Amino acid sequence: MVAAGAGLSGCSPAAPAGSGSGSGSPAEGAPGSAAGAAAAGELIAAAYLNPQDYDYRQNTTDFKTLFSPLQIGPLNLSHRMVKSAAGSATYLAGLTDELLQYYVQFAKGGVELIWVEMVAALEPPSDGSPASGAALEFGRKLVAECGKYGAKLGYQTYGFPLKPVNDMTKEDIAAFQARYVSTAQQIKQMGFAAFEINAAGFNLGEHFLSRFHNARTDEYGPGSLENRARFVTECIQKIKQACGSDFVVQVLIDCIEENDNLTNNATLATLDNAVTAPHNKVTTIEEGIGLARLIEAAGCDAMHLRLGPLDNHPCQFGSDLYFILNGIEGATGYGTQWDFSRHWQGQLIANHSGAGMLIDIVGRYKEALKIPCGTVTYMDPAHAPDYFEKALAEGKVDFYLMNRPLTVDAEYVNKLKEGRSDEIAPCTRCLHCHIGSNEMNRAMGYCRVNALTQRVMTAKGPKTYELQPAAAAKKVMVIGGGPAGMEAARIAAARGHQVTLYEKTGALGGKLTFAGMVKGPHENLGDLKDYLARQLEVTGVTVVLSKEVDAALIAGEAPDALILAVGSLPGEVGVSGGNVPVIDYDRFMGNNTGENVVVFGSNAQAFDAALWLTVRKKKVTIVTPNPNEDLDKQQSHHAQRFMTTALYALGVKAYPGATIKEIGDGKITIASDYGVETVIPADSIINAADLLPNKSLLEGIGVKEKYAIGDCHEPYNIALAIRAGNDVGRAV
Repeated sequence: MVAAGAGLSGCSPAAPAGSGSGSGSPAEGAPGSAAGAAAAGELIAAAYLNPQDYDYRQNTTDFKTLFSPLQIGPLNLSHRMVKSAAGSATYLAGLTDELLQYYVQFAKGGVELIWVEMVAALEPPSDGSPASGAALEFGRKLVAECGKYGAKLGYQTYGFPLKPVNDMTKEDIAAFQARYVSTAQQIKQMGFAAFEINAAGFNLGEHFLSRFHNARTDEYGPGSLENRARFVTECIQKIKQACGSDFVVQVLIDCIEENDNLTNNATLATLDNAVTAPHNKVTTIEEGIGLARLIEAAGCDAMHLRLGPLDNHPCQFGSDLYFILNGIEGATGYGTQWDFSRHWQGQLIANHSGAGMLIDIVGRYKEALKIPCGTVTYMDPAHAPDYFEKALAEGKVDFYLMNRPLTVDAEYVNKLKEGRSDEIAPCTRCLHCHIGSNEMNRAMGYCRVNALTQRVMTAKGPKTYELQPAAAAKKVMVIGGGPAGMEAARIAAARGHQVTLYEKTGALGGKLTFAGMVKGPHENLGDLKDYLARQLEVTGVTVVLSKEVDAALIAGEAPDALILAVGSLPGEVGVSGGNVPVIDYDRFMGNNTGENVVVFGSNAQAFDAALWLTVRKKKVTIVTPNPNEDLDKQQSHHAQRFMTTALYALGVKAYPGATIKEIGDGKITIASDYGVETVIPADSIINAADLLPNKSLLEGIGVKEKYAIGDCHEPYNIALAIRAGNDVGRAV
């Protein structure tokens, strides 16, 4: 791993191999594109260690292999897309209809094998007493309701070690295995068809499999592959004995590991003073294949293969996070950077922005095993049809375990099968959907694209997944063609209203186009724009471009309902004078900023600008009147972590709680809220101040039903704009 401060700034410059797919990506030679930057004489920063090739998204396939039969044990499926176990942890209220409907939506959408993540209330009581009638009833109902649409259910359980694996007695081990067996028996009684042992990440199975964690000296120790696999293989054998050979058992393991947090040896030392675990005690591909052979021999029916960073949990299942920083692909979240040509044995597909990055490694497992092998991490056939179909057709992987693409659009499988890929809502890989803990996820988690995720059937969200038809069709006028306006228009039209959307520019998308240029192709913002525009066509919205709406036009149209979604007004720097130019945020890529750039603001736009400038060798300083805890707060918890650690490692200095007191000659003076003044070199100031509401058009308007949504009402981010649009589209 390249060291922070050295590796993030010590690699020879290189430009990406292609521009992104989707109309939101910058065109070659355009301002904001790598090619455009090079043409303008700018240098891509030395931090660009892992060049990307975005020319992998061709769509010429008929998905013959993707929609071919798959057999896992006795289970027969008609396609190769499987819902991975994730989502149950969001629903902390217990065995509710909300939890049931979460999984039923995937069944309705065409998923035929759904893995249900551990639900404590569905498992046997820890005291060994019989399961409650309520648990059995709920489990059977869940199986039956999903079964109506042809879906079968599997159940994943995991076990966090109650004490260090090295301190567990054989009685402790036997008790844990017995717990797995009783859980498998109970979910089989409910009608579940399969059981997955999560032996990856931080779970007990991984602690036995891993030389990093396991320092035992008995038959469960790291002295041989057989010993390391023994805990898992005995679990499989005992479950098969108790539940029958036709009860499917799948095992999830880290198929390759690296240590992302080079300081975490101390953590292990506190658990067991006898343990020393240097960073190179990670599981290699070859070791993993040896372990997988033993797991297969024990009776396992399928393998679920995942990346294994030893500390950063989201990157274990969402390892495309490594590509979220445009120009610092490979950032670890710890202020360091992977060199994908060397780390991970150089075996990851690391030039396609994280899409299908484990496919080649899984292909090596496939050569050694007879059972089906599936893999996870942005496995999204609609995103890159030929690429994902080819991997299946060549036998590198048997099935794709998917979560985010299906969470964004539960109808994904049916739409893809019906040739409606342009109607699939794209995952924008922002990771807002995973906050870091169950409690935080429930309170704060949401999807940028799907306004229902983690909100439907709650006090703060829609009452149902289904749209309720309008009681009476209304003439609805939507002003603004950004994400909030397009979402409001499509929902209102889908409910039966007569909707016309007005956009003052010549194109739809609002700030999505510019955001896509700043962020680069990774977050699929061009795809999101195209999807929302296509939805306006599908739902019959009348779109009027290059038309600025005023009070007279509104009066002439006389709508029954008016939805204002015109975006925000720019914030204010609060000082002028001097010879340092203040550049509007939406113009900073086309301006000569000079070498020393001050970004004024702390929102997501400010940090995106700071990143774009930093990787182009600008010396960036962030100044904001907002407190430290508000830095980059509009981005997801995980994106924020990657952004801040990488930028700080590259020398970006942030001054929270500070204002610009004076603009001088090639410098500015800032004043902190604790009374200290600092002089900073400055050739330009980028105005990324907090945006301001923009609702004046509604003043004096005589429309009875009127709304202001998105940034014009409360500036924040894309996710909340789409949420507001969805809510208003349902309310009108």
